[in-house]
Amino acid sequence: MGELLTPTHLIVVLVVALLIFGPRKLPELGKGLGEGLRGFKDAIKGTPDPVKQDAPAPKSEITTEVK
Repeated sequence: MGELLTPTHLIVVLVVALLIFGPRKLPELGKGLGEGLRGFKDAIKGTPDPVKQDAPAPKSEITTEVK
């Protein structure tokens, strides 16, 4: 069978994507795909989400005042 993806195959896929989505939408699709792959890779590695790291830690002590 040979190689699965040759440079010719990739060019054809890019041309078809350009025709379907247009030149303005392709960068957004690429960015979304990259972020999705990065999130998937981080989830596989067990790397914590950077958004969750910025959140303040929950307070472990509860203080109550008695009057």
